[in-house]
Amino acid sequence: MKTITPFIIGVSAAFVGLADAAPAGSADAFSALGGRSELYRGGVEVIPSDNGEVTREFAEGRVFEDRNRNGKLDRGERGLPRVRVSNGYDVALTDHRGYYKLPAKSRGLNEFTLFVTKPAGFELPVNEDNVPQFSYHHIPNGSPELRFGGLPASGPQPKAVNFPMVRGPYKKRFKIAVSGDTQPYSNNEVGYVRDSLAAELAAREDLELVMIEGDIIGDDLGLYPRLKKTLSVAGVPVYLTPGNHDIDNDATSDKHSLDTFKREWGPAYYSFDVGDVHFVVLDNVRYPCTPESDNADGKHGYCDNPSTAPTYNGVIDEAQVEWLTNDIAATEEHKLIVLNMHIPLVSFSDMGSTKHQTDNVAWLYELLKGRPALALAGHTHNLENIVAGEFYQGWDDAVGAGPTPIPHIITGATAGSWWSGDFDEHNAPMSIQRMGAPRGYMLFEFTGSQFTSTFKAAGKGPQEQMSVDFLSPTFLSWYQILKEWALTPEGSRSPTPPLNINDLPDTSILTAADFAGGVSAIINVWNGSKDTRVWTQIDDRPPVEAVRTQSGTGEGKSNSLDPFALKKQMYVYRYAARSESGEARAQGFELFNGARFGAADPQPSGASMWTESSNHIWSLNIPGDLAQGAHLLKIHVRDGYGQVFTSVKAFEVMDERPAPYFRKEVFE
Repeated sequence: MKTITPFIIGVSAAFVGLADAAPAGSADAFSALGGRSELYRGGVEVIPSDNGEVTREFAEGRVFEDRNRNGKLDRGERGLPRVRVSNGYDVALTDHRGYYKLPAKSRGLNEFTLFVTKPAGFELPVNEDNVPQFSYHHIPNGSPELRFGGLPASGPQPKAVNFPMVRGPYKKRFKIAVSGDTQPYSNNEVGYVRDSLAAELAAREDLELVMIEGDIIGDDLGLYPRLKKTLSVAGVPVYLTPGNHDIDNDATSDKHSLDTFKREWGPAYYSFDVGDVHFVVLDNVRYPCTPESDNADGKHGYCDNPSTAPTYNGVIDEAQVEWLTNDIAATEEHKLIVLNMHIPLVSFSDMGSTKHQTDNVAWLYELLKGRPALALAGHTHNLENIVAGEFYQGWDDAVGAGPTPIPHIITGATAGSWWSGDFDEHNAPMSIQRMGAPRGYMLFEFTGSQFTSTFKAAGKGPQEQMSVDFLSPTFLSWYQILKEWALTPEGSRSPTPPLNINDLPDTSILTAADFAGGVSAIINVWNGSKDTRVWTQIDDRPPVEAVRTQSGTGEGKSNSLDPFALKKQMYVYRYAARSESGEARAQGFELFNGARFGAADPQPSGASMWTESSNHIWSLNIPGDLAQGAHLLKIHVRDGYGQVFTSVKAFEVMDERPAPYFRKEVFE
């Protein structure tokens, strides 16, 4: 098996070898950067009403090949047959001349969205922000009054809505980038998205498209226009999935809760094909959820007061159930179906939750039975690679799900743990994800209907796929003291934590006292799964396989501390940011909807962000018979796709740790 070669730290892969390709300073030297050299730009053609009828009995139009790329159906341009078009419920196939006809008023629809499913071998037009254009919203009177405007009034239904596209190659092999929650709550955080995700994607030249798995924004939908411009630098089409922080949270019914999202991005659910892959985007966030729709089983009490305490629930609504059934029925059986949604179908991190998993997951499994499929999601701010057959405690009771019949990957978050933590060398918050992975995004490579997934940590090379540290009595003592302080109510504790990071001794020196209490190497393989194998070797001793701390056979969460992540999560200097600028909001820091943290002494981050359990941690007992001196722990990882990654960790064995600080006494 080929080993992936190391990345040159600090140099974008897109620049490696550039000097040999073109003269320095020439325009050609930069032609490979920033995505595709040319995208098909345009929009949907809307033929205005000829009779002023608000909503017609049917919605009609054509899907056509836009040979002159002007977005208009011109004389001589051919319609495309057997292309799917939907009104959000029904799915019609175009006839041999590209015509479609779908029920509108004839099935009781006064408002609806028309959208086309792009077939493989074709490309959709994109707007100036590289957002694909393939839909039309019919909402005659516009949205009700919403803080961020929602949808404008469309007026009378058009005579026709025509969907242009251009012919392209049928791609048997291609790669996409997928990110969970970008979730900037402020303009500062949009800048972090720019520097952490957009710039990295722009430096690549191997992507077909980008998919964001919801929580594109953090409640302030007025940031959408800037974020769209920011993501557009990737230079490829950007597809979006709606999340619970993308809603109009002043909407009083789910019908209008994504109207601003629809105005800015397009439909809340849709599908498209690339090669032998059928991508499906779902909206599984119902807001506000209601006792009638969501709490008939008594497990969703948080939905009981939609007028006074509105919140959301994870569920695929009735309209999508009808549409998806029709959409899947029209999909060739050999194609890989890739589901994209915000709230996971099921997850390890929220295994017992009804709100944070999808109520009708069992129905979806039945619909996909016998089909090759993959489910992708965001929401948890974790990276979880759950393979077919895996199962965790709580799934059955919460959402009626047993072992998952399809792989399910929760793709982590560009925002990590909500842009928290200290700043890294790139001047963005470290924001380590809750199960110990760094901020980052996923890369999926498809060959026919097969796929591989690889995590790409923000600002790190592609070979960097794991963290390694030692869990010892020395670390546990430090951690437990800080944990106890952090969990004590503020009024009952000192404002200064009892220990700081300098009080933690060098934990890569293992002492006799450590070995007496037991020492383990903790290997967090960020995209690791049940199919991942982790071998280790200390010096020249025989290799030993490390053990995954979760078996995925129906158990609950084990206590799997990750010292590497916890060292950064349990002592955050950012709390102490102070100045005399007079700007109150520059003191300490803000997260979420302007929540204030500090100014105060450095201290642990919020307890929900600590890496105390994870389904991608492996553990290895360090033998107590190692000789005094320096040793090398070598790690060899083979993931479920056959990809190989390696790492090394140097450590020392001593009876006692030496004095940590400069030895002034030697010079006195």
